[in-house]
Amino acid sequence: MRVETRSLSGRLVLSLSVLLVLFWTIAVGFSIHVMRAEFDEVFDSALQETTERLAPLVIDDFFRRDIGKGPDQVAALNPGATDEYLTYQVRDASGRVLLHSHNVGAEPYAAPLLPGFWSGDDRRIFTIAAVSDTLFVQVADSLAHRREATLESALTLLLPILLLLPLGMFAIRWVVVRATRPVNELRDAISRRDGNNLEPIALFGLPTEIATIPGSVNTLLGRLKLALQAERELAANSAHELRTPLAGALAQMELLADQLNEPDDRSRSHRVLEALRRLSLMLEKLLQLSRAEAGVGLSSTPVDLLALVKLLVETFQRSQHPTAMIELRPEPGLLGLVRAIDPDAFAIAFNNLLENAARYGDAEQPVTIAISADGRITVTNAVSVPLDPDLNVYRARFRRGHTSKPGAGLGLAIVEKLVAQMSGSMSLRTVVLPEGVTGFECELSLPPPEQ
Repeated sequence: MRVETRSLSGRLVLSLSVLLVLFWTIAVGFSIHVMRAEFDEVFDSALQETTERLAPLVIDDFFRRDIGKGPDQVAALNPGATDEYLTYQVRDASGRVLLHSHNVGAEPYAAPLLPGFWSGDDRRIFTIAAVSDTLFVQVADSLAHRREATLESALTLLLPILLLLPLGMFAIRWVVVRATRPVNELRDAISRRDGNNLEPIALFGLPTEIATIPGSVNTLLGRLKLALQAERELAANSAHELRTPLAGALAQMELLADQLNEPDDRSRSHRVLEALRRLSLMLEKLLQLSRAEAGVGLSSTPVDLLALVKLLVETFQRSQHPTAMIELRPEPGLLGLVRAIDPDAFAIAFNNLLENAARYGDAEQPVTIAISADGRITVTNAVSVPLDPDLNVYRARFRRGHTSKPGAGLGLAIVEKLVAQMSGSMSLRTVVLPEGVTGFECELSLPPPEQ
């Protein structure tokens, strides 16, 4: 199951940006709450002071007028010149309006005739009693004006975050990327370490939080390198040491078998020869595997693989399987396939494919080798025994198919190891050949040539 991963810097940028917006919004909300209370104090103070200063003037003006039955209206000096938020009325003890400003009607305010503040749905009113509580001066302030002032102040606080948020996210990203750069360098350095690269990690100036990681990784890499080297040397040395005495024992056993006359003795000697030949084949494969483990895939010198394949096929038919039918089918117009690959490593891998095809394939059907210009080399052979439904099991070491033919079960494991060192890949599949014959196909995909 694949686990989705996310960038650490991306998480930090997103988290810090969300927190920035959240904290700024909370701060703006708290500021608006405080501002609203302060605005109310300022407006109430201005309303009260205006009423106290206006009351003597309005009452004096009231007594100078000839008041009839209806309320009198004070004319505006400059009508429409400015926004007028304050209105006033002069009322008697019964609540009747005697005098009112030009920007309010004769309908009495809803506020009671009691000195002090009163708030309605759309007005804030301050009342003053005069002339022995027979006249009341009421000055009203529009609450919509107050809400408008609060809204404009809130927008003044909110607009900067809308403008500064992209800049803040860019700054946060810049800071986070710089802060996490050592982490990315360490990640890249560790990701480049594999079975072919176990060199120590040389990174300096790392933050304290990750400064000890390279040392621990280098210690682990050193131990792993020593273990792998010891394993490879053991396999190689054992194969080399056993090859000579085994060849001598095989030669002596062949001479001895020729000198035996009894049928039972000759039968036993042939079984011993067969066992020695299998052991010799196993040692040869172990030696090839040790070379594959040593990492010999790539080379700095380009090699024409098409010419090399032709040479290997000719040598294989001449020296090992003279009766094998092999058909070489390069792509039309293909004159060469040049890659920077070690020829010995490629020869080991390709010979293993030929041996598998010739040993386990149908002897009456040809082995087909197709070569394309994009670096795909495909070896196809007919099979006479059932194949495992999961062909990938043949990649495992010492895993063989349903056959009694001799083999070590290491051929495809060696091929896959060498092809991986060539920066290529190996794929296995079942195909249907002409006349409905089941075939086994192994395809090597080699990397494109370096420009």
